[in-house]
Amino acid sequence: MEVPTHLELLNPALVALHKLGGSASIEELAEQVIEDLQPTDEVVAQAHSRGRGTELEYQLAWARTYLKKYGLITNSSRGVWSLTSQGANVNTVDPREVQRAVNRLMRSAAESLPGATNNTGDIKESRGQVEDAGDETAAWREELLETLLGMSPSAFERLCQRLLRESGFIEVEVTGRSGDEGIDGHGIIRVSGLISFPVLFQCKRYRDNIGPSIVRDFRGAMVGRADKGLLITTGGFTRDARVEATRDGAPPIDLIGSDLLVEKLKELGLGVRTRMVEAIEIDTEWFGTL
Repeated sequence: MEVPTHLELLNPALVALHKLGGSASIEELAEQVIEDLQPTDEVVAQAHSRGRGTELEYQLAWARTYLKKYGLITNSSRGVWSLTSQGANVNTVDPREVQRAVNRLMRSAAESLPGATNNTGDIKESRGQVEDAGDETAAWREELLETLLGMSPSAFERLCQRLLRESGFIEVEVTGRSGDEGIDGHGIIRVSGLISFPVLFQCKRYRDNIGPSIVRDFRGAMVGRADKGLLITTGGFTRDARVEATRDGAPPIDLIGSDLLVEKLKELGLGVRTRMVEAIEIDTEWFGTL
């Protein structure tokens, strides 16, 4: 069994959203699709060619993009995907029709660009990859991740320290000691200004996916020191690693992969500047009141 393409995942993703009550996080949606399709462990674990995340997650990301452009689903700034009013009444789609509709939209967008000609041709497409001229273009993500990967280990640890402080942690300290069993630092998170508890964190500048063994080793280092752990990486996590992080009867470990990491850096303005375009309109009616 090969990893399904984004077109083959259109209906499974749509069905999964219906089953989940009309909305879901990316992780919840992926888990529901996997539960429904029952792919082999090899298919689920197959890494994406760029090393971050799995191929199945990559194909699902494009399936979400196609369904969004087709008007059936939408997403919030917090990464929650939900059915639109149109999508709530649609259970299945014709993948070929969705593909044609999305191609028309992107061709129209390409033709509207300055200097565009009428001979734009078909949208280039290969298995699971689309030349996207829409708002999902995320070259800045890749540039940011390459920048993070080029940092020294100590600088990346300091960045994670700053990230946690900006996110509401207090007394955040980078230990940086060798032989500390993988613990890079610790801090205290305060909930609603009343309840606080210690958190240990580990930073990994990885291109590849982190497996369950790293999660287990990190948890082992936490024993007797904290009940909560945070694993931050520039890479991704295998499905087995995610399962291990939330295993029943074991201290939970929160996972921050590349997607969430770059979004948090953007949200907090840490090394990322967002430029807003100023729109100016003339209020002719106002002049008429003079």
